[in-house]
Amino acid sequence: MMKAYLSKLMCGASLALAAAGAAAAAPVGTYQHVLLISIDGMHAVDLQNFIARHPNSALANLSAHGVRYPNALTTAPSDSFPGLISMVTGGTPLSGRVFYDVSYDRSMFAPGSNCTGKPGAQTIFDESLDYDLTKYTAGGTPGKVLSQINPANLPMAMIKGVCKPVYPHDFMKVNTVFEVIKAAGMRTAWSDKHPAYDIVNGPSGVGVDDLYAIEVNSNDEVTGQDTTTGFHSIERNDHRKVRAIMNEINGLGSTGAQAVGVPAVFGMNFQSVSVGQKLSVGNPNDPADAGLVGGYADALGAKPNNGLALGMEYVDKEIGAMVKAIDAQGLADSTLIIVSAKHGQSPIDITKRVAVDDSPYGATPGIAALSDDDVGLVWLTPQGQKANYDAARAYLLSQAGPLHIQRLIDREHMEGLFKDPFKSPRTPDFVAITTPGVIYTGGTKLAEHGGFAENDRNVAMLVSSPSIAPAIRADAVETRQIAPTILKALGLKPNALMAVQQENTRTLPGL
Repeated sequence: MMKAYLSKLMCGASLALAAAGAAAAAPVGTYQHVLLISIDGMHAVDLQNFIARHPNSALANLSAHGVRYPNALTTAPSDSFPGLISMVTGGTPLSGRVFYDVSYDRSMFAPGSNCTGKPGAQTIFDESLDYDLTKYTAGGTPGKVLSQINPANLPMAMIKGVCKPVYPHDFMKVNTVFEVIKAAGMRTAWSDKHPAYDIVNGPSGVGVDDLYAIEVNSNDEVTGQDTTTGFHSIERNDHRKVRAIMNEINGLGSTGAQAVGVPAVFGMNFQSVSVGQKLSVGNPNDPADAGLVGGYADALGAKPNNGLALGMEYVDKEIGAMVKAIDAQGLADSTLIIVSAKHGQSPIDITKRVAVDDSPYGATPGIAALSDDDVGLVWLTPQGQKANYDAARAYLLSQAGPLHIQRLIDREHMEGLFKDPFKSPRTPDFVAITTPGVIYTGGTKLAEHGGFAENDRNVAMLVSSPSIAPAIRADAVETRQIAPTILKALGLKPNALMAVQQENTRTLPGL
């Protein structure tokens, strides 16, 4: 029964840049450019309902000459890191071995440790890497991502006998579309919410020619608070990335400083919908937020409250501006636009929301690290992993009630889903799948992501071009199919991606 359950959930070593280029050699593709947009948090039903409510919107117009996939799933866990990595590598944590932005590696060492002491360290690749979290620049220069990351905050590892900090791109085990496309002589660009998204550079470290990373948790210029605490402040943060995309459409670099040509692949993530789903009320320090409420007013997602509706409409307006700019540059026929989401958000139905104290996890025998939002990932210390395993499993099962654990995936049940935690230094020892609607929080957030629930994983997916006949495909697809689809669209070989080979990932059907 457990194996069938996991099968349903799943639905269905660096590679040198030069070698990737050789593998990728292929005839010219159907398109010269691919614009990839992640509307973080947007469910398939959100896209469907938004188009129905706004028949003249940018998303409706894209759908009118595009293929929509209402049964698309993102990764499990549905964290932002594996969610985006699936789109740009063609793989899940099975091949990529990236489970969360904050996870654990039994072979690494803590920041500043000089690799002394016993191995085993949290691998934290979020806003805490920044030189200056308060600034959207992260204390560095946007467009030069390594200037924004303080190496003193990085985990460390012994590499060829030398202790070195592990940058996010070093953490990657499989190559990315950016590396393959760049190696084939084409320009690449991406924009995202933390400098930690250096991870999309891939193991070569140089896959993205223009990586414009700005800090989403920086202080907003109006409220002076974290931009994720307001419906309008998050829009102001998103708009910085939009400006980068507009510059790139016009043949400039992300900052607009010089003419470099339109990238073959480029794109960004939006946070406005995700914040609109999570945030209960507007920021009282922003007059524009007065009277705004987040989340949904119904159980099916047909009625977003005004704060969430604002975020959806904002994103649509900005996508419309991008499409207009693409058309103005004469690029419409040569550009494939892919809209999806790194993750969904759970719950849509606010009556199912249950805020849970996660402190019982801390008493797990031999625990080394925990990552949890609406899922619980538990790692045991490498020194006591085997000795404590049975006791840890028994303890977690005994806490299934207070922690609202619906299923506990342990070593016995990870086959085909993840690698064996006794053999892979990154695989969690236990994955606690919670009852849908549960959020590990003491705060007021209305929803979260990271878990295995349908609301976490069923995301928007739309592929559009003027030459595509409109269609709605009922196929069960996954976000990892975006990566080989991008390469095929550009005339490159999908099998140039290591994860595509390892997981036998197919291109999206019906294109």
